[in-house]
Amino acid sequence: MANTPSNMLPLGTKAPNFELLDTVSNQKVSLQQLKGKVATVVMFICNHCPFVIHINPTLVAIANQYKAKGVSFIAISSNDAKNYPQDAPDKMTIHAKENAYPFPYLYDETQRIAKAYDAACTPDLYVFNADLNLVYRGQIDDSRPGNGIAASGLDLSHALDCVIDKTENVKFQKPSIGCNIKWKN
Repeated sequence: MANTPSNMLPLGTKAPNFELLDTVSNQKVSLQQLKGKVATVVMFICNHCPFVIHINPTLVAIANQYKAKGVSFIAISSNDAKNYPQDAPDKMTIHAKENAYPFPYLYDETQRIAKAYDAACTPDLYVFNADLNLVYRGQIDDSRPGNGIAASGLDLSHALDCVIDKTENVKFQKPSIGCNIKWKN
């Protein structure tokens, strides 16, 4: 289990647009179709990463809590499915259903979108405001597999509350830590 930190894309960066396959609906969808009225959370995750597995219940709970507040959640897997078949689109469909994902789970086969977002690890989280400008990037909270801290989602929830309340997030934004994205050779 590699401990790879996120790259911390500069705040204010405009969300790179995309059109990707949603492995749940089996439809191509775009950022413009999926963006939230108040905020949009783009999450780079995968099926097998212990860091993602650790926070899955918290991600689902936060998504369920905030979607009624105009926040859209979008999960993307960019892992090389040839060398990591457990992250293939058919397995993503099963994984999304088993974890009751209330958000689309998109497959970035070319890895272009992960590169456009400068994503480095799973999980890698980005919060964009209504204008799709980056206002938060980094960890969901201080919890990691085996560190004894329960997953709470405090960092992500705080960032979303700031967007909803139209207040500046002055809290230090810590990089996420997780498994590296499985890049193609």
